Amino acid sequence: MPKSEKGRRFIISSFLFIVFLCTIASINEIRFDHLLRFSKCALSYTSYTNNSTSLEDSSIRIESSTDEIRVLLGILTLPDHYQRRHFLRLVYGTQSVHRGKVDVKFVFCNLTKEDQKVLVALEIMRYDDIIILNCTENMNKGKTYTYFSSLPDMFNNESSGSYPPYHYVMKGDDDVYFRLDNLVESLRPLPRDDLYYGYTIPCNQMNPYGHYMAGMGYLISWDTVEWLQNSDIPKNHLEGPEDKVFGDWLHWGKRGKNRHNAKWSMYNYPDPPNGCTHELWPDTVAVHLLKTQEKWIRTLQYFNVTQDLKPSKLYHML
Repeated sequence: MPKSEKGRRFIISSFLFIVFLCTIASINEIRFDHLLRFSKCALSYTSYTNNSTSLEDSSIRIESSTDEIRVLLGILTLPDHYQRRHFLRLVYGTQSVHRGKVDVKFVFCNLTKEDQKVLVALEIMRYDDIIILNCTENMNKGKTYTYFSSLPDMFNNESSGSYPPYHYVMKGDDDVYFRLDNLVESLRPLPRDDLYYGYTIPCNQMNPYGHYMAGMGYLISWDTVEWLQNSDIPKNHLEGPEDKVFGDWLHWGKRGKNRHNAKWSMYNYPDPPNGCTHELWPDTVAVHLLKTQEKWIRTLQYFNVTQDLKPSKLYHML
């Protein structure tokens, strides 16, 4: 008899013997935990005799888990903008991201009023979506730097164990409507290291290596977030228009070698019309300059954000 045939018979006989032993061990009581023990017993043998298959399955699982893109979207705002935050919670809380995760956080500096300490604390208890930075509220004197540079200490040691905690971090304004699923899908083909993503300035500039991305919203990979925390370059150049200063940091530090111009998926609201915008369209990632409630409503109507509203006897919608 060929040796290969003998080997196969030996493996089959051994497996059947172990199945017999597992069955005897569980025969007294047919309970779920005994069945589980039986499964583990059989699986352990399969793993021993076919280790290459086990490793292959494991690699498949790991590969599928890395398919999820994790993004932190920090919306820079002010402590007293309670109504705006509540409105944006409706806007982002009703969106779904199919192949990724986007955490939306509201970001501002230290509280300065007694009513803020009560009302913001209630928001945190209810929504857990606020980051309070250790800084004095400002626009162009380092708030953006404090935001990015504070994140590694906040998230790198979380108990979940995922590293990086986010693949990308975005800074956005509170007058921008981000379409989260489109944002994630636009990131899928891009590198996860040394990335600088946004709307290039000036508006007729299409080369992402021209200088810097507009302040409406720009995104960097987690390795650049850590570089910002550790480098002396941003610490020595904090004041000035925050989006331009941010571009200076990356230029001087030779960072952002991978750049992506998201124009014209990111654009200003098309009223009044000008050369820096266009009409609303389906492939939008972000619409900027939503300074009035009317502009917000028109934008939300265009994207049909209430299409999933289910019929109910509890309300009558005309």
